[in-house]
Amino acid sequence: MLEGLNFIFSVLVGLFLLVLLVVLHELGHAIAARRNGVVVEEFGIGFPPRAWARKLKNGVLFTLNWLPLGGYVKLQGEHDAASKKGDYGAASLWAKTKILLAGVFINWITAVVLFTGLALVGLPKVIDNQFTVASDTTEIRKPVTLVQVSKDSPAGHAGLKPGDEVVRFAGQRLESPSDLSALTKQFKGKTVEMIYSRDGMEQITNLTLRATNKNGAGYLGVSADQRTTYRSTWSAPIVGVALTGQITGVTLQGLGDMASKFATGLVDKLNPSESSQTRADEKLGEVGSGVAGPVAILGILFPSAREAGISALVFMTALISLALAIMNILPIPALDGGRWFVTVLFRVLKKPLTKELEEKIHGTGFAVLMGLFVLVTIADITKFGR
Repeated sequence: MLEGLNFIFSVLVGLFLLVLLVVLHELGHAIAARRNGVVVEEFGIGFPPRAWARKLKNGVLFTLNWLPLGGYVKLQGEHDAASKKGDYGAASLWAKTKILLAGVFINWITAVVLFTGLALVGLPKVIDNQFTVASDTTEIRKPVTLVQVSKDSPAGHAGLKPGDEVVRFAGQRLESPSDLSALTKQFKGKTVEMIYSRDGMEQITNLTLRATNKNGAGYLGVSADQRTTYRSTWSAPIVGVALTGQITGVTLQGLGDMASKFATGLVDKLNPSESSQTRADEKLGEVGSGVAGPVAILGILFPSAREAGISALVFMTALISLALAIMNILPIPALDGGRWFVTVLFRVLKKPLTKELEEKIHGTGFAVLMGLFVLVTIADITKFGR
């Protein structure tokens, strides 16, 4: 019962933070619009139906809505063809660029600020060659920690759990997870003493290791990790900016690889040969396993972050803020980057972008995104239910 309540609380915290990040994104659009002479008609938190509304002194209608799935800003004359004073459509291309990319900028800066704060207290190492300023960096290695424990294993029978920190194994201290692997192999089939820490308290257990590593299950039946964190002082803002840039690059590269696999997978799918079908299934399977939707974020990532502490929660929030920025800058119709791309494309082609055509382009893009949203959500629920 308590575990279920903790899970629900974690999901609510995750939902709150996700909505907050989206609201910050929309606030960026609103601020940029007003600074460039575009009238902001409404700023809403959540999506309709409307629960409460109030007209602010600046003329903006502020609303709270019943569906807590983000937020929105409504501008006067949002279509590119609108021409009245105060219309978004009447603004210059440069003004539109600033308005459309302001939300991306806010989410990106939010990630920078959060990473900067973490750099001051302990920023986890998450990518190879992670940027640090050597003269102002203290590296902190945490104890080797169990991240997975098989139930039908020596570790499971001894009552070990994920999160347990290994203090000593067979009388020896561990410098890395590979030390644990080497020691379990050295003492396979024997009974050894293990000292571990759980919730700050040291405990001792004796366990008999497997004599063989059948099917790669391990002599102990665990997987372990060792978290490394970097702590900075004056260089924390530099580290925050650099890490945000590094993760942005890694994410874009990952999206490119995923798009490539998806495209080649579809091509292979059209080929009737057995080898092509096998390759297609492998590539499309990799794409499916690499995609996570809102259920995965709220139901898995945030509870995990809660268990690991406030720093992990802040780190996860920074990653999602950065993900929102990257997603919205992509040239996909209905997203900020897509709206900008379509506007510029029609300017280059010197063709009018009518209200009807613009609605058709972005409406189709939105429908495709919603379809993907549903598919990813179903996939998340399927994975979560396993």
